[in-house]
Amino acid sequence: MAVRWFYLSALTLSSLGLMCILFTVYWMQSWHGGFAWDGTIFTFNCHPVLMVAGMVVLYSAASLVYRLPQSWVGSKLPWKIVHAALHLMAFILTVLGLVAVFKYHNHANIANLYSLHSWLGITTVFLFACQWFLGFAVFLLPWASVWLRRLLKPIHVFFGASILSLAIASVISGINEKLFFSLKNATKPYSSLPGEAVFANSTGMLVVVFALLVLYILQASSWKRPEAGVVTERQLLLQLVPSQPVPVTYVPVTVGQPYELW
Repeated sequence: MAVRWFYLSALTLSSLGLMCILFTVYWMQSWHGGFAWDGTIFTFNCHPVLMVAGMVVLYSAASLVYRLPQSWVGSKLPWKIVHAALHLMAFILTVLGLVAVFKYHNHANIANLYSLHSWLGITTVFLFACQWFLGFAVFLLPWASVWLRRLLKPIHVFFGASILSLAIASVISGINEKLFFSLKNATKPYSSLPGEAVFANSTGMLVVVFALLVLYILQASSWKRPEAGVVTERQLLLQLVPSQPVPVTYVPVTVGQPYELW
């Protein structure tokens, strides 16, 4: 039952994540003119798309690697590599998102890192970088001792969920900030809820729902990889192959006669 619910949740999560990215692309394309990489406002439009795709969706996918039922059995090393590689891809997209906004600000002579949104965002990226390098050095490379990994694992898990929460706060504040800037001189102000405001607010709510589902799956104990040396019912079900009969060996048993009373 746990495996079935996981795949249903994973399908829902994949759909929500794709919708988050597509909604952000549609918002920037339809209301802000599309994308470019020339330092103009169209370069800035790449920023929200790259951050949602990297810091939210791909980051979440990397975090959920150890919840896949296939990772519950066998060696953990391949899943560590997938986990680290997906996080690295998410980090690359995130850095490109930062480059886009700095490139636009410098081109337009706009100050950098003055808003609460920018402070949240740069803090999130800094923690993400520290988290990745710590995970790579301690959990992927073979030099770290078992006691060190056990000591740092709860910290690694805590900051993994915390970074995702900070990323969601950055996205929501960024959407709000973008709407305030783009609608302050518009015919219909933000307070009158024009079409762009409704669509962008809905995109923000979609991102929140996506993140809540990710955090729920991360916290669900029935979907966590069992600790080493502990065999659970889930692992036994995954190891059973119905098409192959289980060999049974019959051993003859000699029944002794009862002792006679002397």
